[in-house]
Amino acid sequence: MPLASCLLPLAYSLLRVPSMTYTSDLLENLYNAFDPSQPLPAGDPVYVDCREVRGDGEIQVDLGKEMLLSKRETYHLYGGHRGAGKSTELFRLKQYLEQNNFYVVYFAADEEDVDSEDTQYTDILLACTRHLLEDLKDSANPRPLLNWLESRWQELKDLALTELAFDGLSAEAKISQYGKLTANLRAVPTLRQQIRQKINPHTVTLLKALNQFITEAKQNLPAGCTKLAVIADNLDRIVPVIQESNQTNHEEIFLDRSEQLKGLKCHIVYTVPISMLYSKRTNDLRDIYGDAQVLPMIMVRTKEGNLYQPGFNKVKEVISKRVGQFAPTRSLETDIFESPEALERLCLMSGGHVRNLLLLIQTAIARTETLPISLRAVQRSITDARDTYRRTVQDGQWSILADVYRSKQIHNNDQYRQLLFNRCLLEYQYFDDEGERQCWYDVHPLIKGIKQFQDACAQLDSQQ
Repeated sequence: MPLASCLLPLAYSLLRVPSMTYTSDLLENLYNAFDPSQPLPAGDPVYVDCREVRGDGEIQVDLGKEMLLSKRETYHLYGGHRGAGKSTELFRLKQYLEQNNFYVVYFAADEEDVDSEDTQYTDILLACTRHLLEDLKDSANPRPLLNWLESRWQELKDLALTELAFDGLSAEAKISQYGKLTANLRAVPTLRQQIRQKINPHTVTLLKALNQFITEAKQNLPAGCTKLAVIADNLDRIVPVIQESNQTNHEEIFLDRSEQLKGLKCHIVYTVPISMLYSKRTNDLRDIYGDAQVLPMIMVRTKEGNLYQPGFNKVKEVISKRVGQFAPTRSLETDIFESPEALERLCLMSGGHVRNLLLLIQTAIARTETLPISLRAVQRSITDARDTYRRTVQDGQWSILADVYRSKQIHNNDQYRQLLFNRCLLEYQYFDDEGERQCWYDVHPLIKGIKQFQDACAQLDSQQ
């Protein structure tokens, strides 16, 4: 056999290896590009401006301008469904404020400070105190806060799980001990209530000491900044719990403790659970904080159920920009997905909810050996997500979902609020021909394929 004939199969196999490696690397890169747990930093090239299909809200104007122009401290609530993109927008707000001489203390509360399954006001105050102290320790004397902590160290040191004597420590070490105390508030459930019981009677004096520290820090902010703002993110993830008082922990935190939440002598933004914005005390909330800013879903369908092309195009753009980082020359509808139908199903089944969109795509990629992503992988991803929603909805809630699906409106009671919090009901906004903002609601598209929901719709129709 000629030598060339012997080498030909080997040559072909060598040519195939880079292609296989490239496909494998590309799938890995795409999988991580759609990580639903990572908000985009400000200025990220894959960011998509969705204002026109989200009710025309703009955080830099709606919150940033007031903070910039006001001669007094301002206090804001920022709401929306979990995973809608609030953290990404808050990063944009942070950048905007920093560009306008603000020093911004940002923290994601559920990462180190609070347990979203069990949160009280005291936890939030301690979190704000810790982050302000750590970020601004070089801008002001921390003595007021350290004195407050030292006066209670004997009763708190066991809860901080330390044997260290406080009076012999440096300022840095004392701040570190305070951090251990707040970390245990989140990480050690058995200590949580004990810490609160020790701190609660003294929150007024803690707030006073914190404001002494803030007042001095504002006179000496880094980089020539002239104003101070705190952004407390991820408080919208606090799970609603009915208290002995027959109201929710949300109401106790954001309403009953509103004077303390507004007690910090700096501008502040708190994220708030969307269900709280539809509480029976909504008017009280508005009187205290003003109108809360809400980040709605990307509207991919109209109120009548028809495809809304501008919103659908924005969702496709979210996908296209993330894919384009690693496969800029590949067609989204034929090279990445096997057909336009596969891509369309993912976009529509997300309901315009960004995190759901990313999770659906990531799951479909995980079921893909080689590109393109098949319609079968897409459908399996949808089925898995639908099963999660099936388990989320309680037996008595199917009729409520059917009612919202038909009416596009919600009622102000705990059942509807729970469905909003669980993202079974989604909020959309648009401007009508008269320039008025309109708000409407719909059932998450994944739920519409569940038999219990379809049965509830049929029963509702038979009664009309």
